Amino acid sequence: MSSTVELTKDNFDEIVTANDFVLIDFWASWCGPCRSFGPVYESAAERHPDLLFAKVDTEAQQELAGAFEIQSIPTLAIIRDRIVVFSEPGALPENVLEDLIGQARGLDMDEVRQSAEAAGESGSSSAD
Repeated sequence: MSSTVELTKDNFDEIVTANDFVLIDFWASWCGPCRSFGPVYESAAERHPDLLFAKVDTEAQQELAGAFEIQSIPTLAIIRDRIVVFSEPGALPENVLEDLIGQARGLDMDEVRQSAEAAGESGSSSAD
């Protein structure tokens, strides 16, 4: 049994809203590096049952891949509290993936939210 969830445009919002820590593997069946990253991702999912590990088949879910501006696969994205905190292409070795999960767990989400809000408001000037 797989410990990952298949994300589609139909269940994406519901799943990302219901889980405050989601890892997403953007992949395709024809992609060699995706196939070699698959077991690494699956074993990390088994080691971290408190986190949601999801997969997006970029062939079947082109709208989702487009929304994340996926240029090459595999791409790993991490979403915390509905904010993308990491998104980078490349098949990661297990130790790098573990380190990344640790870093993402350690993020101060209040700081991340403030940065995200500040970035979103960079076009407007505030009067002091």
